[in-house]
Amino acid sequence: MTCISPKMLAAIHYSRDDVGVSDTFDTVVRWLHSQGVRVCGYLQREVHDQSSCCAQTFLEGISTGEKIRISQPLGNGSTGCRLDPHALSELSGRLLSELETRPDFLIVNRFGRGEADGHGFRSGIEMAYSMGIPVLTAVRDEYLEDWRSFGAELATELPPLTEEALAWCRLVTSLQNQDLMKIVA
Repeated sequence: MTCISPKMLAAIHYSRDDVGVSDTFDTVVRWLHSQGVRVCGYLQREVHDQSSCCAQTFLEGISTGEKIRISQPLGNGSTGCRLDPHALSELSGRLLSELETRPDFLIVNRFGRGEADGHGFRSGIEMAYSMGIPVLTAVRDEYLEDWRSFGAELATELPPLTEEALAWCRLVTSLQNQDLMKIVA
């Protein structure tokens, strides 16, 4: 088991072929909910379509269950990015509004190209961090250096193991509870 950091920003580092990250997020959300932790953010869902060469990508709101499509149908043989920047921009705005309700925890499906370029959910991650809200995301190999530049010494990387993500969640939520007890006392 690796050393778990009390840093409030964490990214699960995974490779393109690792499909287990979504399962890890599902497990983490279930555990956080079982602990009474109010979680906001988005989980990625893929829906395979027989009539298309590529799966449709949706983001599911953790607190609402609403699924919003973020992929564009570019047609068979296309090699461009299928991400719909307008849909992601809309969801980013919703996330900022939801953060104003001061949830206990933020999970963002990915730190990818948009976030590396200063867009996507980056402002939500920054806002949550500035509010003392722990943030868990995932970062693929090709954006790892961007994550490291973004988070610097404030962030940690987790291996793509559910147990490691849960251990980090237990640590940061216990730190939050300790801080809350100090305020109440």
